[in-house]
Amino acid sequence: MELLFGMLPFLVLMGIMYLLMIRPQQKRAKETQNMLGSLGKGDSIVTIGGLHGIVDEVNETNNTVIIDCEGIYLTFERRAVARIVTKASAAGTQSEELGTNTPEKTADSE
Repeated sequence: MELLFGMLPFLVLMGIMYLLMIRPQQKRAKETQNMLGSLGKGDSIVTIGGLHGIVDEVNETNNTVIIDCEGIYLTFERRAVARIVTKASAAGTQSEELGTNTPEKTADSE
């Protein structure tokens, strides 16, 4: 009986440590795995180095992601993605209207 009461504080401490430290870490790891698993072409992301870009390709066999950063294509490990800023389906299809290389007609030019 004394042995049980002697070990009780240690067991309570281990239970509190599990609830406050280990469980939240496991939850964050699971959320990160789900986020990396849902990466797709067109997603706007931020890497762990702070680089912002758009996913161009996800290579499942090599666990790599090719990111388009304003026309520069960079290859990263999939785990280097810190967060997804916007999903491709949520962003919709936004097309940028490009102008022509001709000057606009003004009243002065006539």
